[in-house]
Amino acid sequence: MRAKHTRRQKFHTGEKPFQCSECDKAFTVKSRLIVHERLHTGEKPFQCSECGKAFKTKSNLTSHKFLHTGEKSHQCSECDKSFTTNGNLTKHKMVHTGKRPFQCSECDKAFIAKAELIKHQRVHTGEKPYQCSECDKTFKYEEGLTVHKMIHTGEKRFQCSKCDKYFPRKAQLISHQWVHTGKKPHQCSECDKAFTTKSGLISHKMTHTGEKPYGCSECDKAFAHKESLKHHQRIHTGEKSYDCSECGKAFASKKQLIQHQRIHTGEKPYQCSECGKAFASKKQLIQHQRIHTGEKPYQCSECGKALASKKQLIQHQRIHTGEKPYQCSECGKAFASKNQLIKHQRIHTGEKPYQCSVCEKAFRHNESLKHHQRIHTGEKSYDCSECGKAFASKTQLIQHQRVHTGEKPYQCSECSKAFTMKPTLLQHQRIHTGEKPYQCSVCEKAFRHNESLITHQKVHTGAKPHQCSVCNMTFALNSELLVHQILHTGEKPYRCSECDKAFSYKSKLFRHQKIHTGEKPFRCSECGKSFVVKSRLIVHERIHTGEKPYQCSECDKAFPGKKEYIRHRRIHAGEKPYQCSECDKAFTMQPEFIRHKMVHTGEKPYQCTECGKDFSRKESLVRHQIVHSGEKSFQCSECDKAFKHKASFIVHQKAHKGENPYRCPECGKAFTVKKDLIRHQRVHTGEKPYECTECDKAFKQKIGLIRHQRVHTGENPE
Repeated sequence: MRAKHTRRQKFHTGEKPFQCSECDKAFTVKSRLIVHERLHTGEKPFQCSECGKAFKTKSNLTSHKFLHTGEKSHQCSECDKSFTTNGNLTKHKMVHTGKRPFQCSECDKAFIAKAELIKHQRVHTGEKPYQCSECDKTFKYEEGLTVHKMIHTGEKRFQCSKCDKYFPRKAQLISHQWVHTGKKPHQCSECDKAFTTKSGLISHKMTHTGEKPYGCSECDKAFAHKESLKHHQRIHTGEKSYDCSECGKAFASKKQLIQHQRIHTGEKPYQCSECGKAFASKKQLIQHQRIHTGEKPYQCSECGKALASKKQLIQHQRIHTGEKPYQCSECGKAFASKNQLIKHQRIHTGEKPYQCSVCEKAFRHNESLKHHQRIHTGEKSYDCSECGKAFASKTQLIQHQRVHTGEKPYQCSECSKAFTMKPTLLQHQRIHTGEKPYQCSVCEKAFRHNESLITHQKVHTGAKPHQCSVCNMTFALNSELLVHQILHTGEKPYRCSECDKAFSYKSKLFRHQKIHTGEKPFRCSECGKSFVVKSRLIVHERIHTGEKPYQCSECDKAFPGKKEYIRHRRIHAGEKPYQCSECDKAFTMQPEFIRHKMVHTGEKPYQCTECGKDFSRKESLVRHQIVHSGEKSFQCSECDKAFKHKASFIVHQKAHKGENPYRCPECGKAFTVKKDLIRHQRVHTGEKPYECTECDKAFKQKIGLIRHQRVHTGENPE
């Protein structure tokens, strides 16, 4: 009795005469010091005769023995739950009474047992009394040290019978087994969501309360979970202690490292139950599942738009704030998201990490690769509800639907011109800024559009990788090939709403529509002549400047326009890409081909308003109209002779100069015009291309046929 009285007195006086020589911790009684010293020595003198497990105290051994006997003699009167010791029953009863007698003086948090309070106080003091003898690492709790020691010993005590996974603690094994059984015993009283662990439920409840008890000392940012705070603090310290053994990349958390390593292993353990798609992280799976459920839990407070993930919401909000925190170190351009910056930097590095497994073509973006792969598969899963046209991507479908709605959401702030697509607006704005960001590495010429640079670079390489399957003609661009193929198909999908005339290309329809409106916005500053398109104005201006930038490498002849140059090149190459399906006759130029087809169709779309005569060519109509007007606008400066037609005027001028550039290879006779040479050559060849349909008689010249036909008609041949 006297000893107990003495112990009580020491409790009131605070006297602790028994001090540990290792850590200076003091105790009221010597027996507690002895038990404490066993933490440092590792001594466990009390051993279980059943399983050999050892304990520091006799009371712990006694409690342990009840596991073997199954004896639980202390029963709760409230819920019939049984316990091995009276102490455990007393603690349990506080669950029903709500009593928490042990309160923390720092944060007022209360606990059922004094031991729990002591453990909790270490959060405030930072005390870590449990030290590993192998690596000197310290821990707040003995359980933490016990689990840590297993790293050194390699011990994995508790094994799952389902997947053979090991756990250092039995409680962890039990929680893990619920993954296989699907059991979620901890349910939220607010939303009925259930969890496998109590800690998971506690973390979830903070979603409802908004509680964020873990504050960062550097930036005052608060977090709901301690792990989130630790992860955040590494932003300030720059600590990345988890290194990948494959590529050496470092990460701030072990979780990030595990997810990263799946890039190397290809492991995707999280599978969608709806479509079977697999993911490397659980977070990716959760976000993916929202595609099936349609759930968009994150709503913008500015415009009310709902997003599937928090990351998408943060990026979206930057549209309202204008914030662009990610800046390119090469050109200073800023972006709203890190992903956009990474994609942009590939323009500078030239990196194309996404390669097609079919044709080995590489792309800067994964989206571009996916879109490209549909060329091989032919997949077009997005259908237009208006016209039934199918598209390979959702973006293409949305852009197409604006054709039906007439929507043009992207407007230029300089001239108010509107566009259906944002990239088109960005390209247009460069007209105002004069920006030409795409530069040729060979000649340093700069361009507004990347497509223009790619096209230009083929001038240096001479590459024409796109070949027509019908006539084997090659092109530098796929778009040029597509335009060319329309010649073979005869397709004319673009129709004028005014006169119902159809065109093969949209650009030609736009030009044609200006005939109805009379619009000619491009005016020459020298002579005042106006043009429908800017390209024609540029070519026209070269008449005044004398500039002829397109020079033939074969004969050094130069041309003011590229179109003329291309036509001329075909003379040397002998190329005649335009072939008539009726008579197999081939032509160098498209206009000649179109005029020729009218021979078979008999079409004469150009009619004289004076006499009603029809013509197959516009030029023929213009020449004919001079007959009615009598106008002779082309006058020779040498002899004052005037001509109705420019061609006659040019031929006449050659007479003054004595110029006869067209020479017969057979007899050497020279001619002023090519037409005369062709007629002359028929003398040598005996060719008679003009045949009478009545009697099959043939003639060298058309005039001979006309005269002959009068014999059949009875018309005076004179």
